Amino acid sequence: MNDDQSPAAYPDDAFAAIAPLVRGETAVWLRDPGLGLTVDAAPLSTDEIAEARARFIRFEPVLRALFPDKDWDGQIRSDLADYPMSSTPGLLVKCDHALPMAGSVKARGGVYELLCYVEELALDRGLLGPGQSLETLLAPASLAVLEAHRIVVASTGNLGFAIGRVARALGLQAEIHMSHDAKTWKKERLRAIGATVVEHDCDYTGAVARARQAAVAEDAYFIDDEDSRRLFVGYAVAAAELADQLSARGLTIGPGRPLIVYLPCGVGGAPGGITAGLKQIYGEHVLAVFVEPVASPCVFAALAVGQGRPISIYEFGLTNDTIADGLAVPSASPFVMQAIGRNIDAVVGVTDQAMVDWVRRAWAQAELRLEPSGASGFAALDPFNSRARAAGVIDSDAKPVHVVWTTGGSLLPEAEFAALLAP
Repeated sequence: MNDDQSPAAYPDDAFAAIAPLVRGETAVWLRDPGLGLTVDAAPLSTDEIAEARARFIRFEPVLRALFPDKDWDGQIRSDLADYPMSSTPGLLVKCDHALPMAGSVKARGGVYELLCYVEELALDRGLLGPGQSLETLLAPASLAVLEAHRIVVASTGNLGFAIGRVARALGLQAEIHMSHDAKTWKKERLRAIGATVVEHDCDYTGAVARARQAAVAEDAYFIDDEDSRRLFVGYAVAAAELADQLSARGLTIGPGRPLIVYLPCGVGGAPGGITAGLKQIYGEHVLAVFVEPVASPCVFAALAVGQGRPISIYEFGLTNDTIADGLAVPSASPFVMQAIGRNIDAVVGVTDQAMVDWVRRAWAQAELRLEPSGASGFAALDPFNSRARAAGVIDSDAKPVHVVWTTGGSLLPEAEFAALLAP
């Protein structure tokens, strides 16, 4: 397909928005309030998020005991830091690249669903009584029961490592199905902790399908990154965490001071859950900007061309070949699009070179150790703000608070990070 053609199934005006991505160029999609999306079919409730926060708190002593090498209190939370030397006033960084246990945002949603399963299993098998401390799970008899159970998940790397590491620490068997984009070092790190790594010569969507089949065949618990409400809720808890941190800084979000959050996006679960939580708190005063590689713009395609319906990027001649392995996804999660589609305010497709440039800048300017997917939000700052102000999405007198959500990188091996920094 050449640059001037559009797939026959879509009108030219719909395809025009994605055409720059086909050419390998940065592009911005802004939400049309009149867009007829099928959305909010499964909105989150405040009770669900409150329950998730309570579960994380219950598990704090367990996680603290399982990972004693970490000087932390068992809370899965990250710092909100100032970014120095920025041309964007009010720029803050939500440092999920440094989250405990996993070094990525996947320590939130993926680990949350795992904790749900473990707690339910423990109650079902009589390992826990109502109201009993979860530290009972650390007893040898409890661990022996958990060892008989298997967790299956598909991943390009970070989700698998987060779930695999915590599952193995709890004694569970962990089977991680990896797509062809997964980095070798991520596979090796999983094998080193005793996880079973199943490699597939296919993309992420294909790996999910094969992992789902394997879980059924093995009678294992499958954590479905494409279609999991629990995983989605786990990510949503981060919104309250951010709100508390903004309040502690004396930043009140509202008219004249909107919150703009830049969220790296793969299949959509992490940015979708975070967006759902933030919209509950701030409503129209928060703008959720999803950020994707130009070669893997699955949410961009769903919104700009598919009217909210997930469609494959391969239909447009896009390759899904990107340095940002954690974002290499050809089709968005149907659950995410239904749950939060109309509340995604913008999507920005960024180039691999822009992500690598920001890996280097973030390290030089702020000593942030990021992988390309974790740095993608920075690459979206200028394109989004230029387009949004020209379109009137951001009022000319507004003084927004900008938050770039960094999602992975602190556990990068030294050789891998050095290669990214090399000119």
